[in-house]
Amino acid sequence: MSTVEAIGSGPAGRLWEGKTAIVTGGALGIGAAIAAQGVADGARVWIFDIADEAGEGLAERLGDACRYRHVDVTDEDAIGEVIAEIVAQDGAIDILVNNACGDASEDAVTMTVDRWDAIMRLNFTSAWLVSRAVLPSMIRAGSGSIVNIGSLHARLTEEGAFPYAAGKAGLGGLTRSLALDYGPRGIRVNMVCPGWTRSERVEAMFERVGPESVARIEATHALRRVALPEDIAPTVSFIASDRAAFVTGATWEVDGGLGARFA
Repeated sequence: MSTVEAIGSGPAGRLWEGKTAIVTGGALGIGAAIAAQGVADGARVWIFDIADEAGEGLAERLGDACRYRHVDVTDEDAIGEVIAEIVAQDGAIDILVNNACGDASEDAVTMTVDRWDAIMRLNFTSAWLVSRAVLPSMIRAGSGSIVNIGSLHARLTEEGAFPYAAGKAGLGGLTRSLALDYGPRGIRVNMVCPGWTRSERVEAMFERVGPESVARIEATHALRRVALPEDIAPTVSFIASDRAAFVTGATWEVDGGLGARFA
């Protein structure tokens, strides 16, 4: 049994009891761990992704409390249709986790405007598009919680991370603005920023660079290891839950002390 499956089938913390949640980019990696944690915490979880095989398989393993929908989060019409379906079925959307993003490493001089637009639409604009579609339901309910999954690159970055870091920094501004604008309506908006995390993509990269390079990366962390996706999910679960009812507009770094070293 994988760690993600173990989270989904283990003892439930029930922080999301009776709630309806959406996790974008929820088929793999951190998103899959968040979806599994949400089910364990008592929610009905809707996974949005375009990795159909992985998403459908995860939803099947997590059981009746999880549903997968093929949704391109850069397509506002597709988002609106599925959100309307969920609201019709479940009555309201209580929690949104904007996790969908993609890799991006470009040269600022040679990068095309079309490439910039595509990257920003996935890594930054999509969080606004899905939030825009979900917010009316939350406004009607007078409550709701949005968690944007950022990155340590939102605050600290390195060579070769353009424009990924720019998009993640923008997500921080979006988080603060939405928190201020919709706090009076009972809606909280926060950002969780992981550092190195052993997602499928990172594991593949670790295979390429070899154990010595991985050991050097791990040694830069105060905890001397790289995160697993299930290290990130409980923080997201808490921040999105009613137990964090007085937390909004905040950024939580879950990076094993990497940011403390380079701050």
